[in-house]
Amino acid sequence: MARIRMRTKLLAALASGAALLGASGCGAADMTKQGSPYANAEGAKSVTLSVQSWVGAQANVAVAQYLLENELDYRVDTVQVDEIPAWDALGQGRVDAILEDWGHPEQEQRYIKEKKTITAGGDLGVTGHIGWFVPKYFADKHPDVTDWKNLNKYADQLKTPESGGKGQLLDGSPSYVTNDKALVKNLHLNYQVVFSGSEAAQITQIKQFAKQKKPFLTYWYEPQWLFNQVPMVEVKLPKYTDKCGAKDPEAIDCAYPKTPLQKNFNTEFAKKGGKAAEFLKKFHWSKDDQNEVSEMIAADKLPPEEAAERWVKKHPDVWKAWMP
Repeated sequence: MARIRMRTKLLAALASGAALLGASGCGAADMTKQGSPYANAEGAKSVTLSVQSWVGAQANVAVAQYLLENELDYRVDTVQVDEIPAWDALGQGRVDAILEDWGHPEQEQRYIKEKKTITAGGDLGVTGHIGWFVPKYFADKHPDVTDWKNLNKYADQLKTPESGGKGQLLDGSPSYVTNDKALVKNLHLNYQVVFSGSEAAQITQIKQFAKQKKPFLTYWYEPQWLFNQVPMVEVKLPKYTDKCGAKDPEAIDCAYPKTPLQKNFNTEFAKKGGKAAEFLKKFHWSKDDQNEVSEMIAADKLPPEEAAERWVKKHPDVWKAWMP
């Protein structure tokens, strides 16, 4: 997955929490933010953004970073971190903002409501939805495959060497929000969840299947630029209800909810982050905006900063409303 500019740092989840591994390019910054947390000794303004591994999150950060640096004269550092460790880092002040959260009730309770070290940053403007999808070319030939009740009928056609004689349900990274193992078990489906390891690896596999016109069943999500290149149709799972969503994760037996994606800020940054905090609170764009940048990064192989620059030059009517 493309890394965002030279100052990107890697954050690894250790057993006791999150630890910074280092930086490339400029050298490691002091992430404890001594003294005034958003200015260095010379008074230069700085902000640190968390960037998750999926390309939509990279698109958010790329555009925010470009505008913070070029319009507001901030120095922006980025930290690559998985979903749960990102909350730990944000609560500790190691990063200032997460721009795309798909919903983590336990972390929200702990850090926002109880510790109050994280402050909700508002709606990103994009509604996220996780689901199971099959390629349109397969659904056109077998329309009933889009009802979960008929999936076992197609298990033999969807099996792979990795799925152990069962149909394959292709997932991405084990770190992503997923109920798939519980769903397969609780809906009595003859399928095996197979993790590709990352969004990039999953995209590669989907594109290989599509090139060969092979059937596949995959965990996937919106917004996502890949729908532009590989049209897919969602398989209808049992309807989501709040009662189902509140069940123990191992008991889940319904579809994923539609989730308005949220921003979260370190509380001190939300209070004292100046124009950067004000800008990020106003950062609000559409699924189409995000997909436009994502496709440039992932499909066209542009560096994230170049994709961001192209989008910024094309859409001043959108981003100027975010300026303090």
